[in-house]
Amino acid sequence: MTKLYYAPGVCSFAPHTILHEIGKPFDIVKVDIKAKKTESGIDYTTITKRGAVPLLQLDNGDTVREGVVILQYLADQNPDKNLAPRYGTMERVRVNEWLNFITTDLHKSFFVFFYDGGDKAKDLYTTKLDRHWAMVNDELANQDYICGNDFTIADPYLYTICTWAVKTDMNLDRFPNIIAYMNRMEQRPSIQKAMEAEGLKPIQKIAA
Repeated sequence: MTKLYYAPGVCSFAPHTILHEIGKPFDIVKVDIKAKKTESGIDYTTITKRGAVPLLQLDNGDTVREGVVILQYLADQNPDKNLAPRYGTMERVRVNEWLNFITTDLHKSFFVFFYDGGDKAKDLYTTKLDRHWAMVNDELANQDYICGNDFTIADPYLYTICTWAVKTDMNLDRFPNIIAYMNRMEQRPSIQKAMEAEGLKPIQKIAA
């Protein structure tokens, strides 16, 4: 059975959500990413030398690493779920553009907040992220999801990063379209199922 190695509330939440969207049976294995141990005590670096989540283990034992690669693999292996446009189309290019932006410009910008990079670095990255949030907010002005009015693999990844903004006390009040987007995402059964499995709660303190 397909198996996802994850840690609660981190970027592995995105493929976890997509696995629920697909609806096929799968297992999850919780990982302590600081101790590099699985919940059962196995040295996680014996499973993947990178020691990072997410990691997708397939039925045949093969593994897929890196979140954005896992997301695309799952979408392409389940085309009937319409989680990403077909490769070679401009619609797919747009999805990939957003995946790349989320993983490089948004995701990586939180390093200084999670690992205490110092006040100067935090101020610099807060300013940078404010510009990015404004762009995301503008993109969501007239559409339900980040790539249009259809949910894609980019959405649970973006949603995850948005929750990090709330958890690190960033002020999203100036970005009402992002707030509405988060509330909308939290209505999806796949998000709710992944949250329940990971012991997470919706960001209810955000007002629509």
